[in-house]
Amino acid sequence: MAGRFSNALRLCAVSVDLDEIGCYSAIHGLPELPEPASHAVYRRALPRLLELFGTMSIPATLFACGRDLTDATAAQALRAAAADGYEIGNHSFDHLYDLSRRSPAEIRTQVLEGSRAIESATGQKPVGFRAPGYTINDAMFDVLAELDVTYDSSVFPCPAYYAAKALAIGHYLARGRQTHSVVDDPRVLRAPAEPYRVDRPFYREGKGVLELPIGVTRDFTGRLPFIGTYIVVAGTRGARLLTRLIAGRSLVNLELHGIDAADAHDDGLEALIVPQQPDLRVRARDKLKNLRTALEALREQGYQFVTLRDAARIFGAVV
Repeated sequence: MAGRFSNALRLCAVSVDLDEIGCYSAIHGLPELPEPASHAVYRRALPRLLELFGTMSIPATLFACGRDLTDATAAQALRAAAADGYEIGNHSFDHLYDLSRRSPAEIRTQVLEGSRAIESATGQKPVGFRAPGYTINDAMFDVLAELDVTYDSSVFPCPAYYAAKALAIGHYLARGRQTHSVVDDPRVLRAPAEPYRVDRPFYREGKGVLELPIGVTRDFTGRLPFIGTYIVVAGTRGARLLTRLIAGRSLVNLELHGIDAADAHDDGLEALIVPQQPDLRVRARDKLKNLRTALEALREQGYQFVTLRDAARIFGAVV
Protein backbone atom coordinates (compact mmCIF):
# COMPACT_ATOMS: atom_id res chain seq x y z
CA MET A 1 0.00 0.00 0.00
CA ALA A 2 2.61 2.55 1.06
CA GLY A 3 4.64 1.80 -2.05
CA ARG A 4 2.13 3.50 -4.33
CA PHE A 5 2.83 6.87 -2.68
CA SER A 6 5.94 8.95 -3.20
CA ASN A 7 8.40 8.73 -0.30
CA ALA A 8 8.40 12.53 -0.29
CA LEU A 9 4.65 12.73 0.32
CA ARG A 10 4.12 13.70 3.94
CA LEU A 11 0.74 15.23 4.72
CA CYS A 12 -0.92 15.70 8.09
CA ALA A 13 -4.64 16.36 8.42
CA VAL A 14 -5.88 17.43 11.84
CA SER A 15 -9.58 16.96 12.53
CA VAL A 16 -11.84 17.49 15.54
CA ASP A 17 -15.03 15.57 16.28
CA LEU A 18 -17.33 18.06 17.97
CA ASP A 19 -19.82 15.66 19.56
CA GLU A 20 -21.13 17.41 22.65
CA ILE A 21 -20.81 16.32 26.26
CA GLY A 22 -24.04 14.34 26.20
CA CYS A 23 -22.32 11.76 24.00
CA TYR A 24 -19.81 11.03 26.78
CA SER A 25 -22.54 10.68 29.36
CA ALA A 26 -24.15 8.14 27.03
CA ILE A 27 -20.90 6.19 26.62
CA HIS A 28 -20.38 5.90 30.37
CA GLY A 29 -24.01 5.22 31.24
CA LEU A 30 -24.24 8.42 33.28
CA PRO A 31 -26.98 11.07 33.50
CA GLU A 32 -26.64 14.08 31.23
CA LEU A 33 -24.87 17.05 32.81
CA PRO A 34 -26.78 20.30 33.36
CA GLU A 35 -26.07 23.62 31.67
CA PRO A 36 -23.54 25.08 31.00
CA ALA A 37 -21.39 21.92 31.26
CA SER A 38 -23.57 20.13 28.69
CA HIS A 39 -22.32 22.58 26.02
CA ALA A 40 -18.67 22.65 27.06
CA VAL A 41 -17.37 21.37 23.71
CA TYR A 42 -18.57 24.32 21.63
CA ARG A 43 -18.42 26.98 24.32
CA ARG A 44 -15.16 26.11 26.10
CA ALA A 45 -13.08 23.50 24.26
CA LEU A 46 -13.49 24.58 20.63
CA PRO A 47 -12.21 28.14 21.24
CA ARG A 48 -9.08 26.67 22.87
CA LEU A 49 -8.42 24.41 19.91
CA LEU A 50 -9.03 27.13 17.34
CA GLU A 51 -6.59 29.38 19.19
CA LEU A 52 -3.97 26.61 19.05
CA PHE A 53 -4.56 26.01 15.34
CA GLY A 54 -4.48 29.74 14.64
CA THR A 55 -1.17 30.35 16.41
CA MET A 56 0.37 27.39 14.57
CA SER A 57 -1.19 28.21 11.17
CA ILE A 58 -2.77 24.77 10.95
CA PRO A 59 -5.82 24.21 8.74
CA ALA A 60 -8.20 21.74 10.34
CA THR A 61 -11.40 19.87 9.66
CA LEU A 62 -14.26 20.09 12.17
CA PHE A 63 -16.80 17.26 12.17
CA ALA A 64 -20.15 18.46 13.49
CA CYS A 65 -23.32 16.64 14.53
CA GLY A 66 -26.47 18.19 13.12
CA ARG A 67 -28.47 18.05 16.35
CA ASP A 68 -25.86 20.15 18.20
CA LEU A 69 -26.48 22.98 15.74
CA THR A 70 -29.98 23.52 17.08
CA ASP A 71 -28.11 25.46 19.78
CA ALA A 72 -27.62 28.97 18.43
CA THR A 73 -24.22 29.40 20.10
CA ALA A 74 -22.90 26.20 18.54
CA ALA A 75 -24.26 27.12 15.10
CA GLN A 76 -22.64 30.56 15.31
CA ALA A 77 -19.31 29.08 16.41
CA LEU A 78 -19.32 26.65 13.48
CA ARG A 79 -20.34 29.38 11.05
CA ALA A 80 -17.46 31.57 12.24
CA ALA A 81 -14.99 28.69 11.92
CA ALA A 82 -16.15 28.00 8.36
CA ALA A 83 -15.77 31.69 7.51
CA ASP A 84 -12.21 31.51 8.83
CA GLY A 85 -11.39 28.74 6.37
CA TYR A 86 -11.84 25.60 8.45
CA GLU A 87 -13.37 22.65 6.66
CA ILE A 88 -16.65 21.42 8.18
CA GLY A 89 -17.35 17.69 7.92
CA ASN A 90 -20.46 15.63 8.60
CA HIS A 91 -20.56 13.55 11.80
CA SER A 92 -24.21 12.48 11.28
CA PHE A 93 -27.25 14.14 12.81
CA ASP A 94 -27.77 12.40 16.16
CA HIS A 95 -24.38 10.70 16.69
CA LEU A 96 -26.00 7.30 17.15
CA TYR A 97 -23.25 4.97 18.33
CA ASP A 98 -25.09 2.03 16.81
CA LEU A 99 -25.69 3.75 13.48
CA SER A 100 -23.99 0.90 11.61
CA ARG A 101 -26.63 -1.45 13.03
CA ARG A 102 -29.59 0.64 11.86
CA SER A 103 -31.54 0.13 8.66
CA PRO A 104 -30.25 1.61 5.39
CA ALA A 105 -33.12 4.13 5.51
CA GLU A 106 -32.13 5.29 9.01
CA ILE A 107 -28.48 5.53 8.00
CA ARG A 108 -29.39 7.61 4.97
CA THR A 109 -31.53 9.95 7.08
CA GLN A 110 -28.75 10.46 9.61
CA VAL A 111 -26.16 11.26 6.94
CA LEU A 112 -28.47 13.45 4.88
CA GLU A 113 -29.95 15.40 7.80
CA GLY A 114 -26.51 15.94 9.30
CA SER A 115 -25.33 17.39 6.00
CA ARG A 116 -28.38 19.63 5.69
CA ALA A 117 -27.98 21.00 9.23
CA ILE A 118 -24.34 21.87 8.58
CA GLU A 119 -25.15 23.52 5.26
CA SER A 120 -27.92 25.51 6.93
CA ALA A 121 -25.58 26.72 9.69
CA THR A 122 -22.52 27.47 7.56
CA GLY A 123 -23.73 27.90 3.98
CA GLN A 124 -21.36 25.11 2.94
CA LYS A 125 -22.28 21.53 2.07
CA PRO A 126 -19.85 19.08 3.71
CA VAL A 127 -17.94 16.74 1.42
CA GLY A 128 -16.55 14.39 4.08
CA PHE A 129 -18.11 12.04 6.63
CA ARG A 130 -17.04 10.43 9.88
CA ALA A 131 -19.13 7.75 11.53
CA PRO A 132 -19.96 7.96 15.25
CA GLY A 133 -17.51 5.91 17.30
CA TYR A 134 -15.50 5.12 14.13
CA THR A 135 -17.97 2.25 13.57
CA ILE A 136 -18.79 1.80 9.90
CA ASN A 137 -19.88 -1.00 7.57
CA ASP A 138 -20.78 -1.75 3.96
CA ALA A 139 -24.34 -0.43 4.32
CA MET A 140 -23.00 2.94 5.45
CA PHE A 141 -20.55 3.08 2.57
CA ASP A 142 -23.41 2.31 0.18
CA VAL A 143 -25.24 5.36 1.52
CA LEU A 144 -22.15 7.55 1.23
CA ALA A 145 -21.69 6.46 -2.38
CA GLU A 146 -25.36 7.11 -3.15
CA LEU A 147 -25.09 10.64 -1.69
CA ASP A 148 -21.84 11.36 -3.58
CA VAL A 149 -19.78 11.96 -0.43
CA THR A 150 -16.22 12.72 -1.51
CA TYR A 151 -14.45 10.88 1.28
CA ASP A 152 -14.97 9.01 4.52
CA SER A 153 -12.64 9.14 7.52
CA SER A 154 -13.92 6.51 9.96
CA VAL A 155 -11.85 3.35 9.56
CA PHE A 156 -9.59 2.91 12.61
CA PRO A 157 -7.49 -0.24 12.18
CA CYS A 158 -6.04 -0.13 15.69
CA PRO A 159 -5.82 -3.32 17.82
CA ALA A 160 -5.07 -1.44 21.06
CA TYR A 161 -8.09 0.84 20.69
CA TYR A 162 -10.38 -2.04 19.71
CA ALA A 163 -9.35 -4.04 22.77
CA ALA A 164 -9.71 -1.06 25.13
CA LYS A 165 -13.18 -0.28 23.80
CA ALA A 166 -14.34 -3.89 24.14
CA LEU A 167 -13.04 -4.07 27.72
CA ALA A 168 -14.77 -0.79 28.65
CA ILE A 169 -18.11 -2.00 27.28
CA GLY A 170 -17.71 -5.27 29.17
CA HIS A 171 -16.91 -3.34 32.35
CA TYR A 172 -20.13 -1.34 32.12
CA LEU A 173 -22.32 -4.32 31.25
CA ALA A 174 -20.90 -6.32 34.18
CA ARG A 175 -21.94 -3.50 36.50
CA GLY A 176 -25.40 -3.11 35.06
CA ARG A 177 -24.70 0.28 33.46
CA GLN A 178 -26.10 0.80 30.00
CA THR A 179 -23.61 2.15 27.51
CA HIS A 180 -24.55 3.34 24.03
CA SER A 181 -21.13 2.40 22.68
CA VAL A 182 -20.74 -0.64 20.39
CA VAL A 183 -17.75 -2.54 19.06
CA ASP A 184 -16.86 -2.54 15.39
CA ASP A 185 -16.48 -5.58 13.16
CA PRO A 186 -13.05 -6.95 14.23
CA ARG A 187 -12.14 -7.40 10.59
CA VAL A 188 -11.63 -3.62 10.44
CA LEU A 189 -8.22 -4.39 11.93
CA ARG A 190 -7.26 -5.84 8.53
CA ALA A 191 -7.97 -2.57 6.74
CA PRO A 192 -5.15 -0.53 5.18
CA ALA A 193 -3.72 2.24 7.33
CA GLU A 194 -2.99 4.40 4.28
CA PRO A 195 -5.65 6.06 2.08
CA TYR A 196 -7.53 3.60 -0.11
CA ARG A 197 -10.77 3.11 -1.99
CA VAL A 198 -13.12 0.65 -0.35
CA ASP A 199 -14.40 -2.59 -1.76
CA ARG A 200 -17.08 -4.85 -0.39
CA PRO A 201 -16.30 -5.72 2.39
CA PHE A 202 -15.05 -2.23 3.16
CA TYR A 203 -11.77 -3.28 4.77
CA ARG A 204 -10.46 -4.41 1.37
CA GLU A 205 -9.16 -2.18 -1.38
CA GLY A 206 -11.42 -1.60 -4.33
CA LYS A 207 -12.91 1.20 -6.43
CA GLY A 208 -15.49 2.65 -4.07
CA VAL A 209 -15.57 5.63 -1.73
CA LEU A 210 -12.20 7.10 -0.79
CA GLU A 211 -11.25 6.22 2.80
CA LEU A 212 -8.79 8.29 4.82
CA PRO A 213 -8.15 6.05 7.85
CA ILE A 214 -7.69 7.40 11.37
CA GLY A 215 -4.02 7.65 12.32
CA VAL A 216 -2.14 4.63 13.65
CA THR A 217 1.61 4.22 14.01
CA ARG A 218 3.53 2.27 11.39
CA ASP A 219 2.68 -1.42 11.03
CA PHE A 220 5.92 -2.74 12.52
CA THR A 221 5.24 -0.71 15.71
CA GLY A 222 1.89 -2.44 16.25
CA ARG A 223 -0.46 0.18 14.81
CA LEU A 224 -0.74 2.11 18.06
CA PRO A 225 -3.42 4.84 18.21
CA PHE A 226 -2.30 8.29 17.09
CA ILE A 227 -5.33 10.24 18.21
CA GLY A 228 -5.90 13.11 20.60
CA THR A 229 -7.15 11.01 23.51
CA TYR A 230 -3.81 9.23 23.74
CA ILE A 231 -1.60 12.20 22.95
CA VAL A 232 -3.09 14.45 25.64
CA VAL A 233 -2.37 11.91 28.37
CA ALA A 234 1.05 10.90 27.03
CA GLY A 235 2.94 13.98 28.22
CA THR A 236 5.45 15.79 26.04
CA ARG A 237 7.86 12.83 25.90
CA GLY A 238 5.08 10.44 25.02
CA ALA A 239 3.75 12.80 22.36
CA ARG A 240 7.19 12.96 20.73
CA LEU A 241 7.54 9.18 20.88
CA LEU A 242 4.19 8.57 19.22
CA THR A 243 5.12 11.08 16.53
CA ARG A 244 8.35 9.20 15.81
CA LEU A 245 6.41 5.95 15.56
CA ILE A 246 3.96 7.31 12.99
CA ALA A 247 6.47 9.34 10.96
CA GLY A 248 6.76 7.80 7.52
CA ARG A 249 3.05 7.46 6.86
CA SER A 250 2.11 9.34 3.71
CA LEU A 251 -0.92 10.70 5.58
CA VAL A 252 -0.98 11.29 9.32
CA ASN A 253 -4.68 11.61 10.05
CA LEU A 254 -4.66 13.08 13.56
CA GLU A 255 -8.19 12.86 14.92
CA LEU A 256 -9.12 14.83 18.04
CA HIS A 257 -12.32 15.26 20.00
CA GLY A 258 -13.51 18.53 21.42
CA ILE A 259 -13.26 17.04 24.89
CA ASP A 260 -9.50 16.71 24.32
CA ALA A 261 -9.32 20.44 25.09
CA ALA A 262 -11.87 20.42 27.91
CA ASP A 263 -10.98 21.06 31.53
CA ALA A 264 -12.96 18.98 34.00
CA HIS A 265 -12.61 21.52 36.80
CA ASP A 266 -13.00 24.77 34.87
CA ASP A 267 -15.78 23.43 32.62
CA GLY A 268 -17.84 21.59 35.24
CA LEU A 269 -17.14 18.07 33.98
CA GLU A 270 -16.01 16.44 37.24
CA ALA A 271 -18.83 13.88 37.02
CA LEU A 272 -17.24 12.45 33.86
CA ILE A 273 -13.92 11.68 35.54
CA VAL A 274 -14.20 7.89 35.39
CA PRO A 275 -11.51 5.24 34.73
CA GLN A 276 -12.51 5.11 31.06
CA GLN A 277 -12.08 8.88 30.59
CA PRO A 278 -8.50 9.45 31.87
CA ASP A 279 -7.95 12.54 29.74
CA LEU A 280 -10.24 14.54 32.03
CA ARG A 281 -7.69 14.14 34.81
CA VAL A 282 -5.33 16.33 32.76
CA ARG A 283 -5.81 20.08 32.84
CA ALA A 284 -6.65 21.78 29.54
CA ARG A 285 -3.42 23.80 29.49
CA ASP A 286 -1.36 20.60 29.75
CA LYS A 287 -3.41 18.80 27.11
CA LEU A 288 -2.91 21.67 24.69
CA LYS A 289 0.82 21.65 25.47
CA ASN A 290 1.03 17.96 24.58
CA LEU A 291 -0.92 18.50 21.37
CA ARG A 292 1.36 21.37 20.42
CA THR A 293 4.37 19.14 21.04
CA ALA A 294 3.04 16.48 18.67
CA LEU A 295 2.15 19.03 15.99
CA GLU A 296 5.55 20.70 16.21
CA ALA A 297 7.27 17.31 15.98
CA LEU A 298 5.29 16.45 12.85
CA ARG A 299 6.28 19.75 11.29
CA GLU A 300 9.93 19.03 12.13
CA GLN A 301 9.50 15.65 10.39
CA GLY A 302 8.59 17.50 7.20
CA TYR A 303 4.82 17.13 7.31
CA GLN A 304 2.65 19.67 5.54
CA PHE A 305 -0.69 20.40 7.21
CA VAL A 306 -3.82 20.18 5.08
CA THR A 307 -7.55 19.72 5.59
CA LEU A 308 -9.01 16.29 4.96
CA ARG A 309 -10.77 17.76 1.93
CA ASP A 310 -7.38 18.69 0.46
CA ALA A 311 -5.93 15.31 1.40
CA ALA A 312 -8.85 13.64 -0.39
CA ARG A 313 -8.12 15.68 -3.51
CA ILE A 314 -4.46 14.62 -3.46
CA PHE A 315 -4.91 10.95 -2.61
CA GLY A 316 -8.05 10.59 -4.67
CA ALA A 317 -5.96 11.20 -7.76
CA VAL A 318 -3.66 8.31 -6.80
CA VAL A 319 -5.84 5.52 -5.44
